[in-house]
Amino acid sequence: MKILVTGGAGFIGSNFIHYWLSQYPQDQIRNLDLLTYAGNLDNLRDVENHPNYEFIQGDICDRDLVGRAVQGVDLIVHFAAESHVDRSINDSSDFVKTNVEGTRVLLDAAKNNGGIRFHHVSTDEVFGALEMADKKFNEDTPYSPRSPYSASKAASDHLVRAYFHTHKLPITISNCSNNYGPYQYPEKLIPLFVTNLIEGKKVPVYGNGLNIRDWIHVDDHNYGVDLIIKKGKIGETYCLGGNSEKTNLEITRAVLALMGKGEEMIEYVGDRLGHDLRYAINFSKAEKELGFKPKHSFESGLQETVNWYKNNQAWWKKLKK
Repeated sequence: MKILVTGGAGFIGSNFIHYWLSQYPQDQIRNLDLLTYAGNLDNLRDVENHPNYEFIQGDICDRDLVGRAVQGVDLIVHFAAESHVDRSINDSSDFVKTNVEGTRVLLDAAKNNGGIRFHHVSTDEVFGALEMADKKFNEDTPYSPRSPYSASKAASDHLVRAYFHTHKLPITISNCSNNYGPYQYPEKLIPLFVTNLIEGKKVPVYGNGLNIRDWIHVDDHNYGVDLIIKKGKIGETYCLGGNSEKTNLEITRAVLALMGKGEEMIEYVGDRLGHDLRYAINFSKAEKELGFKPKHSFESGLQETVNWYKNNQAWWKKLKK
Protein backbone atom coordinates (compact mmCIF):
# COMPACT_ATOMS: atom_id res chain seq x y z
CA MET A 1 0.00 0.00 0.00
CA LYS A 2 1.13 3.56 -0.74
CA ILE A 3 0.09 6.12 1.88
CA LEU A 4 0.12 9.91 1.87
CA VAL A 5 0.54 11.21 5.42
CA THR A 6 -0.12 14.93 5.88
CA GLY A 7 1.60 16.66 8.77
CA GLY A 8 3.98 13.74 9.13
CA ALA A 9 6.76 15.87 10.62
CA GLY A 10 4.57 16.89 13.55
CA PHE A 11 4.12 15.13 16.86
CA ILE A 12 1.40 12.57 16.15
CA GLY A 13 2.15 12.28 12.43
CA SER A 14 5.84 11.47 12.90
CA ASN A 15 4.98 8.88 15.54
CA PHE A 16 2.46 7.41 13.07
CA ILE A 17 5.17 7.11 10.40
CA HIS A 18 7.50 5.34 12.86
CA TYR A 19 4.64 3.06 13.87
CA TRP A 20 3.54 2.24 10.33
CA LEU A 21 7.01 1.53 8.94
CA SER A 22 7.73 -0.77 11.88
CA GLN A 23 4.42 -2.63 11.50
CA TYR A 24 4.22 -2.65 7.69
CA PRO A 25 7.76 -2.20 6.30
CA GLN A 26 6.61 -3.21 2.83
CA ASP A 27 4.26 -0.20 2.57
CA GLN A 28 5.36 3.12 1.10
CA ILE A 29 4.93 6.39 3.02
CA ARG A 30 4.86 9.81 1.36
CA ASN A 31 5.02 12.59 3.97
CA LEU A 32 3.64 16.03 3.04
CA ASP A 33 4.46 18.71 5.61
CA LEU A 34 4.89 22.48 5.40
CA LEU A 35 7.40 22.46 8.29
CA THR A 36 5.79 25.24 10.31
CA TYR A 37 7.15 25.79 13.82
CA ALA A 38 5.70 22.45 15.01
CA GLY A 39 6.98 20.41 12.04
CA ASN A 40 10.44 19.02 12.64
CA LEU A 41 12.41 16.68 10.41
CA ASP A 42 14.52 15.71 13.43
CA ASN A 43 11.47 13.66 14.42
CA LEU A 44 12.14 11.41 11.42
CA ARG A 45 15.94 11.06 11.36
CA ASP A 46 15.60 7.33 12.02
CA VAL A 47 13.59 6.78 8.83
CA GLU A 48 14.76 9.53 6.46
CA ASN A 49 16.86 7.02 4.47
CA HIS A 50 14.26 4.25 4.57
CA PRO A 51 13.72 2.99 1.00
CA ASN A 52 9.93 3.22 1.41
CA TYR A 53 9.85 6.75 2.85
CA GLU A 54 9.58 9.99 0.87
CA PHE A 55 9.30 13.59 2.12
CA ILE A 56 7.64 16.48 0.29
CA GLN A 57 7.73 19.96 1.81
CA GLY A 58 4.61 21.91 0.99
CA ASP A 59 1.28 23.38 2.00
CA ILE A 60 -1.91 21.30 2.00
CA CYS A 61 -3.67 24.45 0.73
CA ASP A 62 -1.59 24.32 -2.46
CA ARG A 63 -3.97 22.59 -4.89
CA ASP A 64 -1.37 21.83 -7.57
CA LEU A 65 1.15 20.42 -5.09
CA VAL A 66 -1.49 18.29 -3.38
CA GLY A 67 -2.69 17.06 -6.77
CA ARG A 68 0.81 15.79 -7.48
CA ALA A 69 1.30 14.38 -3.98
CA VAL A 70 -1.78 12.14 -4.19
CA GLN A 71 -0.75 10.52 -7.46
CA GLY A 72 -0.55 6.75 -7.06
CA VAL A 73 -1.55 6.65 -3.39
CA ASP A 74 -4.09 4.19 -1.98
CA LEU A 75 -4.76 6.00 1.28
CA ILE A 76 -4.54 9.51 2.74
CA VAL A 77 -4.07 9.84 6.51
CA HIS A 78 -4.70 13.48 7.35
CA PHE A 79 -2.93 14.72 10.51
CA ALA A 80 -1.87 18.18 9.29
CA ALA A 81 -3.47 20.87 11.45
CA GLU A 82 -2.84 23.92 13.55
CA SER A 83 -3.60 22.55 17.01
CA HIS A 84 -2.56 24.79 19.91
CA VAL A 85 -5.60 26.39 21.56
CA ASP A 86 -3.69 29.36 22.98
CA ARG A 87 -2.37 30.27 19.55
CA SER A 88 -5.89 30.06 18.09
CA ILE A 89 -7.12 32.48 20.75
CA ASN A 90 -4.42 34.98 19.80
CA ASP A 91 -4.96 34.64 16.03
CA SER A 92 -7.38 32.20 14.38
CA SER A 93 -6.51 32.93 10.74
CA ASP A 94 -3.98 30.11 10.25
CA PHE A 95 -6.36 27.68 11.93
CA VAL A 96 -9.18 28.40 9.49
CA LYS A 97 -6.82 28.34 6.52
CA THR A 98 -5.02 25.09 7.34
CA ASN A 99 -7.70 23.11 9.14
CA VAL A 100 -10.65 24.02 6.92
CA GLU A 101 -9.34 25.07 3.51
CA GLY A 102 -6.44 22.60 3.64
CA THR A 103 -8.84 19.74 4.37
CA ARG A 104 -11.07 20.83 1.47
CA VAL A 105 -8.12 20.82 -0.93
CA LEU A 106 -7.15 17.32 0.17
CA LEU A 107 -10.72 16.05 -0.14
CA ASP A 108 -11.00 17.44 -3.66
CA ALA A 109 -7.72 15.78 -4.61
CA ALA A 110 -8.95 12.46 -3.20
CA LYS A 111 -12.28 12.82 -5.04
CA ASN A 112 -10.68 13.82 -8.34
CA ASN A 113 -8.20 10.94 -8.34
CA GLY A 114 -10.50 7.97 -8.26
CA GLY A 115 -11.91 8.33 -4.76
CA ILE A 116 -8.85 7.72 -2.59
CA ARG A 117 -9.54 6.21 0.85
CA PHE A 118 -9.35 9.11 3.33
CA HIS A 119 -8.85 8.95 7.09
CA HIS A 120 -9.29 12.23 8.95
CA VAL A 121 -7.72 12.71 12.38
CA SER A 122 -9.73 15.01 14.65
CA THR A 123 -10.09 15.88 18.32
CA ASP A 124 -12.48 15.47 21.24
CA GLU A 125 -12.56 19.26 21.57
CA VAL A 126 -15.18 19.49 18.80
CA PHE A 127 -17.73 18.16 21.31
CA GLY A 128 -17.35 21.13 23.65
CA ALA A 129 -17.00 20.66 27.40
CA LEU A 130 -18.37 18.34 30.07
CA GLU A 131 -19.50 19.03 33.59
CA MET A 132 -18.25 16.70 36.31
CA ALA A 133 -21.39 14.52 36.29
CA ASP A 134 -21.81 14.38 32.51
CA LYS A 135 -21.37 11.16 30.54
CA LYS A 136 -18.23 10.92 28.41
CA PHE A 137 -18.17 12.05 24.78
CA ASN A 138 -19.09 9.44 22.21
CA GLU A 139 -19.67 9.37 18.46
CA ASP A 140 -23.23 10.67 18.86
CA THR A 141 -22.35 13.65 21.07
CA PRO A 142 -23.55 16.89 19.41
CA TYR A 143 -20.82 19.23 18.25
CA SER A 144 -20.30 22.31 20.42
CA PRO A 145 -16.80 23.71 19.79
CA ARG A 146 -15.73 26.47 22.16
CA SER A 147 -12.37 27.74 20.86
CA PRO A 148 -11.28 28.90 17.40
CA TYR A 149 -9.12 25.76 17.19
CA SER A 150 -11.95 23.34 17.95
CA ALA A 151 -14.33 25.28 15.70
CA SER A 152 -11.93 24.87 12.78
CA LYS A 153 -11.59 21.14 13.46
CA ALA A 154 -15.38 20.78 13.71
CA ALA A 155 -15.71 22.48 10.33
CA SER A 156 -13.19 20.08 8.80
CA ASP A 157 -15.03 17.07 10.26
CA HIS A 158 -18.26 18.29 8.66
CA LEU A 159 -16.51 18.73 5.31
CA VAL A 160 -15.16 15.18 5.43
CA ARG A 161 -18.65 13.79 6.12
CA ALA A 162 -20.13 15.97 3.38
CA TYR A 163 -17.73 14.47 0.82
CA PHE A 164 -18.81 10.99 1.93
CA HIS A 165 -22.51 11.77 1.53
CA THR A 166 -22.24 13.94 -1.60
CA HIS A 167 -19.36 12.33 -3.51
CA LYS A 168 -19.30 8.83 -1.94
CA LEU A 169 -15.68 9.41 -0.93
CA PRO A 170 -14.55 6.48 1.27
CA ILE A 171 -13.80 8.25 4.55
CA THR A 172 -13.41 7.53 8.24
CA ILE A 173 -12.88 9.97 11.11
CA SER A 174 -11.26 9.55 14.52
CA ASN A 175 -11.76 11.91 17.45
CA CYS A 176 -9.12 11.41 20.10
CA SER A 177 -8.35 12.70 23.57
CA ASN A 178 -5.14 14.51 24.65
CA ASN A 179 -2.04 12.80 23.29
CA TYR A 180 1.33 12.57 25.03
CA GLY A 181 4.62 10.90 24.22
CA PRO A 182 7.94 11.53 22.42
CA TYR A 183 8.48 14.29 19.85
CA GLN A 184 5.70 16.53 21.24
CA TYR A 185 6.46 20.22 20.74
CA PRO A 186 7.39 21.74 24.13
CA GLU A 187 4.53 24.24 24.26
CA LYS A 188 2.16 21.44 25.31
CA LEU A 189 1.58 20.67 28.98
CA ILE A 190 3.66 17.54 29.66
CA PRO A 191 6.77 18.36 27.57
CA LEU A 192 6.66 21.99 28.73
CA PHE A 193 6.61 20.94 32.37
CA VAL A 194 9.34 18.29 32.01
CA THR A 195 11.66 20.55 30.05
CA ASN A 196 11.05 23.53 32.36
CA LEU A 197 12.01 21.42 35.36
CA ILE A 198 15.16 20.20 33.64
CA GLU A 199 16.03 23.86 33.04
CA GLY A 200 15.32 24.76 36.68
CA LYS A 201 12.19 26.74 35.80
CA LYS A 202 8.78 26.60 37.44
CA VAL A 203 5.77 25.00 35.75
CA PRO A 204 2.81 27.28 34.90
CA VAL A 205 -0.58 25.88 35.93
CA TYR A 206 -3.71 27.61 34.60
CA GLY A 207 -6.24 28.80 37.18
CA ASN A 208 -6.76 26.30 40.01
CA GLY A 209 -5.45 23.35 37.99
CA LEU A 210 -8.72 21.40 38.29
CA ASN A 211 -9.55 21.19 34.58
CA ILE A 212 -9.79 17.55 33.52
CA ARG A 213 -8.53 15.87 30.36
CA ASP A 214 -8.47 12.27 29.19
CA TRP A 215 -4.94 11.24 28.14
CA ILE A 216 -3.87 8.72 25.51
CA HIS A 217 -0.33 7.69 24.63
CA VAL A 218 0.47 8.62 21.04
CA ASP A 219 1.31 5.00 20.18
CA ASP A 220 -2.11 3.87 21.40
CA HIS A 221 -3.73 6.61 19.31
CA ASN A 222 -1.88 5.47 16.20
CA TYR A 223 -2.72 1.84 16.94
CA GLY A 224 -6.37 2.94 16.99
CA VAL A 225 -5.98 4.75 13.66
CA ASP A 226 -4.45 1.58 12.22
CA LEU A 227 -7.47 -0.45 13.37
CA ILE A 228 -9.88 2.09 11.84
CA ILE A 229 -8.01 2.00 8.52
CA LYS A 230 -8.03 -1.81 8.47
CA LYS A 231 -11.42 -2.62 10.05
CA GLY A 232 -13.44 0.58 10.30
CA LYS A 233 -16.72 0.99 8.48
CA ILE A 234 -16.60 3.54 5.66
CA GLY A 235 -18.42 6.75 6.55
CA GLU A 236 -18.14 6.14 10.30
CA THR A 237 -16.52 8.04 13.17
CA TYR A 238 -14.61 6.35 15.98
CA CYS A 239 -13.65 7.92 19.31
CA LEU A 240 -10.22 6.97 20.70
CA GLY A 241 -9.41 7.59 24.35
CA GLY A 242 -6.94 6.48 26.98
CA ASN A 243 -9.35 5.89 29.87
CA SER A 244 -7.13 8.22 31.93
CA GLU A 245 -9.02 11.26 33.17
CA LYS A 246 -6.68 13.50 35.16
CA THR A 247 -6.84 17.06 36.45
CA ASN A 248 -4.05 19.32 35.31
CA LEU A 249 -2.91 19.45 38.92
CA GLU A 250 -2.71 15.65 39.06
CA ILE A 251 -0.57 15.68 35.91
CA THR A 252 1.61 18.40 37.41
CA ARG A 253 2.16 16.49 40.65
CA ALA A 254 2.92 13.26 38.77
CA VAL A 255 5.56 15.02 36.64
CA LEU A 256 7.05 16.71 39.72
CA ALA A 257 7.30 13.36 41.49
CA LEU A 258 9.03 11.70 38.54
CA MET A 259 11.44 14.63 38.32
CA GLY A 260 12.16 14.61 42.06
CA LYS A 261 10.73 18.10 42.55
CA GLY A 262 8.30 19.59 45.07
CA GLU A 263 5.22 21.76 44.75
CA GLU A 264 7.30 24.90 45.25
CA MET A 265 8.01 24.54 41.51
CA ILE A 266 4.33 25.21 40.66
CA GLU A 267 3.44 28.72 39.47
CA TYR A 268 -0.31 29.35 39.23
CA VAL A 269 -1.09 31.69 36.33
CA GLY A 270 -4.21 33.40 34.99
CA ASP A 271 -6.68 30.97 33.46
CA ARG A 272 -6.99 30.44 29.72
CA LEU A 273 -9.86 32.32 28.06
CA GLY A 274 -12.90 30.04 27.77
CA HIS A 275 -11.02 27.18 29.46
CA ASP A 276 -13.19 24.04 29.15
CA LEU A 277 -13.68 22.17 32.42
CA ARG A 278 -13.55 18.55 31.31
CA TYR A 279 -13.07 16.29 28.29
CA ALA A 280 -13.50 12.51 28.41
CA ILE A 281 -13.86 9.87 25.71
CA ASN A 282 -16.06 6.78 25.65
CA PHE A 283 -14.29 4.48 23.18
CA SER A 284 -16.65 1.51 23.55
CA LYS A 285 -17.59 1.60 19.85
CA ALA A 286 -13.94 1.23 18.78
CA GLU A 287 -13.47 -1.46 21.42
CA LYS A 288 -16.51 -3.44 20.30
CA GLU A 289 -16.16 -3.08 16.52
CA LEU A 290 -12.36 -2.91 16.13
CA GLY A 291 -10.91 -4.52 19.25
CA PHE A 292 -9.28 -1.26 20.32
CA LYS A 293 -7.91 -1.00 23.84
CA PRO A 294 -5.06 1.23 25.07
CA LYS A 295 -1.89 -0.73 25.79
CA HIS A 296 -0.17 1.89 27.97
CA SER A 297 -1.21 2.67 31.52
CA PHE A 298 -0.90 6.40 32.15
CA GLU A 299 1.72 5.80 34.84
CA SER A 300 4.02 3.71 32.63
CA GLY A 301 3.46 5.96 29.61
CA LEU A 302 4.27 9.10 31.59
CA GLN A 303 7.45 7.55 33.01
CA GLU A 304 8.53 6.56 29.50
CA THR A 305 7.74 10.07 28.21
CA VAL A 306 9.64 11.84 30.99
CA ASN A 307 12.64 9.60 30.33
CA TRP A 308 12.51 10.42 26.62
CA TYR A 309 12.71 14.18 27.25
CA LYS A 310 15.52 13.65 29.76
CA ASN A 311 17.46 11.60 27.21
CA ASN A 312 16.80 13.82 24.18
CA GLN A 313 17.64 17.29 25.44
CA ALA A 314 19.34 18.32 22.20
CA TRP A 315 16.03 17.74 20.40
CA TRP A 316 13.97 20.14 22.51
CA LYS A 317 16.52 22.73 23.61
CA LYS A 318 16.85 24.21 20.13
CA LEU A 319 13.05 24.34 19.85
CA LYS A 320 12.71 26.26 23.13
CA LYS A 321 15.24 28.82 21.96
